[in-house]
Amino acid sequence: MIAFSHLLHRRLRPHQPAEPLPPLPEIPRGSLVIVEGRAPIWRYGMALHKLHGSPAAAVAFYDPRLGAVVVASHNPQWTVGQVVDVTLPEEK
Repeated sequence: MIAFSHLLHRRLRPHQPAEPLPPLPEIPRGSLVIVEGRAPIWRYGMALHKLHGSPAAAVAFYDPRLGAVVVASHNPQWTVGQVVDVTLPEEK
């Protein structure tokens, strides 16, 4: 199962380091969570840290040129560095 996380929102003003991330969406146990959106690199680090304690089996960051790149995994189905071909859900 793949779950998408919009922890990195598009904004009119820059993110500030002290700004908390939004709450996690419901994450099914054992899923691959894909984080996508424009944000500074440190914000992606904050997202990975927050997701590490979630029920997800693996975390990937979306790169529009490559696909979803797995950056952390606790399941042999997903390996770090693996590129997953995905289509992002339409924004509402």
